[in-house]
Amino acid sequence: MNRLDGKVALLSGGARGIGAATARLMAEAGAAVVIGDILEDAAAETVAGIKAAGGRAAAVRLDVTAEASWADAVAAATGNFGKLDILINNAGVFIGRDIEEATLEDWQKLVAVNLTGVFLGTRIAIPALRAAGESSRHGSVIVNTSSIAGLVGSQLDPLYSMTKGGVTTFTKSTALNLARKGYRIRCNSIHPGVIETDMGEQTFVARAQQRRSNDVEGARAVALASHPIGRLGRAEDIANGICFLASDDAGFMTGAGLVVDGGLTAQ
Repeated sequence: MNRLDGKVALLSGGARGIGAATARLMAEAGAAVVIGDILEDAAAETVAGIKAAGGRAAAVRLDVTAEASWADAVAAATGNFGKLDILINNAGVFIGRDIEEATLEDWQKLVAVNLTGVFLGTRIAIPALRAAGESSRHGSVIVNTSSIAGLVGSQLDPLYSMTKGGVTTFTKSTALNLARKGYRIRCNSIHPGVIETDMGEQTFVARAQQRRSNDVEGARAVALASHPIGRLGRAEDIANGICFLASDDAGFMTGAGLVVDGGLTAQ
């Protein structure tokens, strides 16, 4: 199940957190992975770990807001491993500020990474994905990391929610657009709940500050209580979902969103 034998994957934001967990799992499932990130040392460390475990991996510096950087990343995938079957648009940033407190600079940073990065990655990778998809049973794959904040409203993070909502609908529209053109490229999104990563910790700090409190542990407790399953998510929980969407087991899925949130949005 969820095998990726012979596939080549490019992951943005792959140096740590959800991206690194996904890269490791994909390599275990048989894929060659290219980790794109501005955190070059962390990316190299993740690649070293994958290679030590017998996997195939390479790292490339990737600034998702820059066209040339994306072109270099796609070239690194095809140059190192001969093709590109899977694009994981995972890089994202979080700025937990109220609408009335956020600056234009805050907003532009969110848009540059969370929206522009997904657009550029998709557009620049399409030719390579299309070429690989022609000889693949279920075609090539794009998986976009959205959020539950891209599905339901967020009291404390409306700007982040706005960008992730854009990723959600862009995913659906991209799936339809590529299908209309006859390209054998599926496009789906994944929607994590609160995950215990560096970004997850940022949300606890931001929510404590928005409530005019320094009670970060209290903010964590509130988040935990909102997940009926009784725990917060782990990076591996999301990696499992991404690997499923990237595999042939999801060969009849496109334009869909996979929710992995411990039951939060079921309430």
